[in-house]
Amino acid sequence: MSHHAAHQAPGAGGTSPGARPVSGWAVGGALFAGVLLVVEGMTGILQGIVAISKDHVYGRVGDYTYAFSLTAWGWIHLILGILIAFTGYGILSGAQWARIAGIVLASLSVVLQFMFLPYQPIWGVVSIGIGLFVIWALATYSGKRSTANEAF
Repeated sequence: MSHHAAHQAPGAGGTSPGARPVSGWAVGGALFAGVLLVVEGMTGILQGIVAISKDHVYGRVGDYTYAFSLTAWGWIHLILGILIAFTGYGILSGAQWARIAGIVLASLSVVLQFMFLPYQPIWGVVSIGIGLFVIWALATYSGKRSTANEAF
């Protein structure tokens, strides 16, 4: 080992000794998860506003165990949408807190979208799929950057 290499800072020029290199897929997946969270948050905000202002916009498919008023669902979507969009922005900014918050909020969103299925069955299934991808992407990404991916 050369004298110069012995004094390099951990992570300089790649990964620290003994650390697993960061996969391009993990970095790209986490970046995409951040974008998806911003978009999911914005659609949640829009869904919430519509449900709060006009209860008759959403039709209900059958009878369902998890019955809340549409106004209640509107507030749930609005508040969760704001939190999800903010967290997505945090992920895109590289904030470490946002990765854990993204996993927690995406998990909560999956459960709530399942409960909201009678009102929007197709979008609910799509949103559940997005949430599962976000959970996987953020759980896979270690949050450690190398010089090759400093942009994220």
